[in-house]
Amino acid sequence: MQIGIDVGATKIESVVLDDSGSELKRSRIKSPKNYIKAIQSIKEIVQNLEKQFNTKLPVGVCHPGIHSPQTGLVKNAPNSIWLEKKPFQKDLRDALNTEVFCENDANCFALSEAIDGAGKHYKIVFGIILGSGSGGGLVIDKKIVNGPNGLTGEWGHNQLPAHSKQDNLKNLDIENFISGLSLSKRFNSMNNKNLQANEIFELYRKHDLNAENFIDIFKLNLAISLSSVINIIDPDAFIFGGGVSNEIDFLDEIETLVKKFVFGKEYEGIFLKPKYGDASGVRGAARLGRKIIY
Repeated sequence: MQIGIDVGATKIESVVLDDSGSELKRSRIKSPKNYIKAIQSIKEIVQNLEKQFNTKLPVGVCHPGIHSPQTGLVKNAPNSIWLEKKPFQKDLRDALNTEVFCENDANCFALSEAIDGAGKHYKIVFGIILGSGSGGGLVIDKKIVNGPNGLTGEWGHNQLPAHSKQDNLKNLDIENFISGLSLSKRFNSMNNKNLQANEIFELYRKHDLNAENFIDIFKLNLAISLSSVINIIDPDAFIFGGGVSNEIDFLDEIETLVKKFVFGKEYEGIFLKPKYGDASGVRGAARLGRKIIY
């Protein structure tokens, strides 16, 4: 058995998996958004689960951002600023007096889906997270690929090629064109509205002309972005997770568009929704006892 814990901006979720991957226990609490309190909450979760199952259990934790290989401190977690510049893994190990495996939440999502989810039959799996931001994780042969700087999978922070000639380069991250927050900001500015991303997609499904035109541009930007990933990594499968991905019911259109931009105009990979949905992050965390390579 293994404990997985998903530390998010709004919640801390936990799960216990048996060796076959079946869930034995799942729970969720509100995130305290405070570093010391979060450490204490995780400690209490682990202690309660070990008491319930009457055994010491391996612990894996997924969270926004990464632990810098150079400093051991969390970085790149803008939506959980209380984690930034903190030795999260070290402090968890000290608090629990045991080994704790920590990993980026998108990497854990990809790992879960690659091991026994939608991507289990594929060698190279790229997990796409489209939510308030955009991120990703790369898994090859059921193992997370981190890279020496921990940046593997951060496709959303490359520049969108179609806009690379514009002057204001700092605003040309892919994330600024396809994430939920950016979609809301751009649509509302263009149409004098105050809508969330899911509401824009609902208008699109109702054939609102402004929403249809806007989402058509989103499809194009997403396809261009993914083609760059394919030209570099050439995944067997993309798995789409996150709130914006949940709104997408046109993956077949994205696949067709992608083929217009990849080198050679061909792509034989597959675009999939996750088997475990939003639960894949915490399930992947529970799998972190596996050897991680790059």
